[in-house]
Amino acid sequence: MASKAGPSCRLVFCLLISAAVLRPGLGSYTVNSAYGDTIIMPCRLDVPHNLMFGKWKYEKPDGSPVFIAFRSSTKKSVQYDDVPEYKDRLSLSENYTLSISNARISDEKRFVCMLVTEDNVFEAPTTVKVFKQPSKPEIVSKAPFLETEQLKQLGDCISKDSYPDGNITWYRNGKVLQPLEGVVVIIFKKQMDPVTQLYTMTSSLEYKATKADIQMPFTCSVTYFGPSGQKTVHSEQAIFDIYYPTEQVTIQVLPSKNAIKEGDNITLKCLGNGNPPPEEFVFYLPGQPEGIRSSNTYTLTDVRRNATGDYKCSLIDKRSMIASTAITVHYLDLSLNPSGEVTKQIGDALPVSCTISASRNATVVWMKDNIRLRSSPSFSSLHYQDAGNYVCETALQEVEGLKKRESLTLIVEGKPQIKMTKKTDPSGLSKTIICHVEGFPKPAIQWTITGSGSVINQAKESPYINGRYYSKIIISPEENVTLTCTAENQLERTVNSLNVSANENREKVNDQAKLIVGIVVGLLLAALVAGVVYWLYMKKSKTASKHVNKDLGNLEENKKLEENNHKTEA
Repeated sequence: MASKAGPSCRLVFCLLISAAVLRPGLGSYTVNSAYGDTIIMPCRLDVPHNLMFGKWKYEKPDGSPVFIAFRSSTKKSVQYDDVPEYKDRLSLSENYTLSISNARISDEKRFVCMLVTEDNVFEAPTTVKVFKQPSKPEIVSKAPFLETEQLKQLGDCISKDSYPDGNITWYRNGKVLQPLEGVVVIIFKKQMDPVTQLYTMTSSLEYKATKADIQMPFTCSVTYFGPSGQKTVHSEQAIFDIYYPTEQVTIQVLPSKNAIKEGDNITLKCLGNGNPPPEEFVFYLPGQPEGIRSSNTYTLTDVRRNATGDYKCSLIDKRSMIASTAITVHYLDLSLNPSGEVTKQIGDALPVSCTISASRNATVVWMKDNIRLRSSPSFSSLHYQDAGNYVCETALQEVEGLKKRESLTLIVEGKPQIKMTKKTDPSGLSKTIICHVEGFPKPAIQWTITGSGSVINQAKESPYINGRYYSKIIISPEENVTLTCTAENQLERTVNSLNVSANENREKVNDQAKLIVGIVVGLLLAALVAGVVYWLYMKKSKTASKHVNKDLGNLEENKKLEENNHKTEA
């Protein structure tokens, strides 16, 4: 245990201290320790056999000693002197090794181990060095942006709690930044905490950026000395937004300027390649010398073909920096003559024209009743089959949605025209009379017999196609007749008649019929006579039979009588 040494020990020590000698062969010895660790200092002296006690001291800057620990060789007791900065931090072992816990910067001193005998004092000095690793450097007070051609404060690199002080270095994209007047300015300063004696290092960087610095990383590092030598710690990367002026202006057209048509809305967009991009521009429209100040967009609504021309935009403060583009507002006009519903008479001539006016070549298609025609229609003499719904359609293939179409509904009218034909059946018993009718609107057909005025309703009609159809009847006249076909529509009533002679084979047919009837009647009469003769014969045979077969029983007689009766009936 620790105790205080007696007066006699102090007297002997005081007499011998002036005779203390540094043991030959013991040069300077340094112990390196990290901040907060335990400092261990061996005495480095051989313990003499007549040792009285050992003692440790440190030297003040002026060379005066301060004793801090004492150990007797006989009593094995340890005494620590009343030195406030080492209170409860010292430990002296039996081999006189001194340990100091929780190393501090103030522990950097020259310590001396002293072994005292009755006639001598031996000393072994040890120098203590304490090192403290600084905190990881950090870039603070960073500029929100850098501007080209301007020297501007980029930021401060700071590293704290270092001992001894370190050095700070700046890097751009991994390469060291060296001071360069007007381009790179580095100001370094350090500050020591009076209590902890630790250093804080700060390095401020002023930097003139260029466009090459876009997305370039900036870092800094601190280099310091530790117990094992020199070390370096790097900061995190910092990337800065680089501001630079606009060097070029461009203009865009929305939608694509190749597809603008009448009635569209056009949006002009002006862009500058600076950072940040300019927010206001001046727009120049065709035929308007005065510009229009606007944001980076300007919209024109419901444009017409006269809006075709050059459009420009420029910066507000640099109107010489200008961009332009040519815009064509596509248009398509179609004129069909005649158009709508047109009624013409059969045989008339009808010129038809479809005139196209467009901003570029357009395709033209003719349709009739939804069927595409190979060429445009032309009528020098109208026929009924020319009637229908005609459409002239045109389009600009490169411009979506730019189509035009006009229609012509052609009606071909005509008075009824009649042609009658007849055809005799090969048997000669009937004749087919046909009434061919042509006209529009569709004529109604009626058959009559001239003289009697009777109307024939059993006619059959064909389909009405291209202004034509027919009605037919089949007759077998017994005498000569005149048939009349009447066709009537809103334009006119037309009548035509045809004489039809009686059938030439009618009498021959009647004679044949009479002959057949006579034959049939003769056969019937012959059959009747034969039946009567047979009946008389059977009756006579029955009477003779009764006399010859007189003895036969009534049963047999009756039986034969019944048979005769049946035959007679037959």
